Amino acid sequence: MKKLLSTFLLFSFLFSFSQQSIAFENGSFKEILAKAKKEKKLVFLDAYASWCGPCKLMEKNIFTLPAVKAYYDANFINARIDMEKGEGREIAAKYSVRSYPSFLFLNGDGELVMQNFGYMGEADFLTIAKEANNPKLAGNSMKELFEKGEKDPEFLLNFMKRYAESDYELAKKGSERYFANKTTAEFTRDEVGLLLYFLKSPSDANYQIFKAKKDQISKILSPEVYQQFDANIKISKVMENSLDQKTGLIDDEYFFKNAIPLIGQKDAETALARMKVIYYENIGNFPEYEKAALIYYKNADDFDPQELLQPAWNFAQHVENKDSLKKAQEWAEKSVMKGETPENTYILARIYAKNGKKTEAKTYAELSKNLSENQGKDASLATELLKSLK
Repeated sequence: MKKLLSTFLLFSFLFSFSQQSIAFENGSFKEILAKAKKEKKLVFLDAYASWCGPCKLMEKNIFTLPAVKAYYDANFINARIDMEKGEGREIAAKYSVRSYPSFLFLNGDGELVMQNFGYMGEADFLTIAKEANNPKLAGNSMKELFEKGEKDPEFLLNFMKRYAESDYELAKKGSERYFANKTTAEFTRDEVGLLLYFLKSPSDANYQIFKAKKDQISKILSPEVYQQFDANIKISKVMENSLDQKTGLIDDEYFFKNAIPLIGQKDAETALARMKVIYYENIGNFPEYEKAALIYYKNADDFDPQELLQPAWNFAQHVENKDSLKKAQEWAEKSVMKGETPENTYILARIYAKNGKKTEAKTYAELSKNLSENQGKDASLATELLKSLK
């Protein structure tokens, strides 16, 4: 019996040890900063929200790993603060925390040294910690190091991500330095994404990189998508100037006059239709959106069924023209044929109802309701639609 008890206690001890996490401080944010300054360490701040699934997974799967706990405990003053409660609201506003989880590395004066986002595995989570703990950052902020000419690739990648939202132009300069010094290795998909994010005009320094690395980038994007991006970059200023500020409408004549010489008639027509679909949806001008979507999505087979669901939803909500709704029905049906979801079956049911197909509408509304309930999702929209069809 004693041996059994000893074994039980041993396993209990080992289990509790394995569940230990990074040692997070319990004091106020001010106290945490003061401790960091006194011990000459950085603060690692896990900025989370109580509803955030990836935040909970980080807490359960990553913070408890022995190597993670050992490194973070040895090198940082660690804190976890809910950004939607108490002083967390002020912290979120100060450091522009908009996505969760966000990982902030701060010096004792509260200056942001480095920032990262999202769920990550053990290796990546340790990598960002070691980058933040770079001795170069001990006495300088990222901005100060950048202004001194820092060219380290990992530093510049983090610099871009850090300032992408709060200071786009500064982050863009960081991207230009990064890509100007990238001379050997093949581009990764993430690098192509960053290059395009900071590329708005043919006059941008990164456009020369975009052209010089066409073969590499085309392998990642496909030649067709590369060509589409190139066309958009060339006419970005034309797009901007084609918007009539008084009427809020896009001037087709101005656009074609200036875009066709740059990219040709066919690409100009496609670009204009795409621009209208995005713009008119954003400003809520659905009569103009309806006309643009019918042109842009005319050949439904050219689009992924999932992409067709967005115009189908907008038509279900805002369009009454029967001919237009027949087109929206085609879009929704393509999405449903690829795979039934609570969302696409509901949208199809809505369109069937507007098209006077009551039997089909009931069938798909019932299917949407059942799928929603089976997946633990809100079924209220489908339920309301079923009531209206009785």
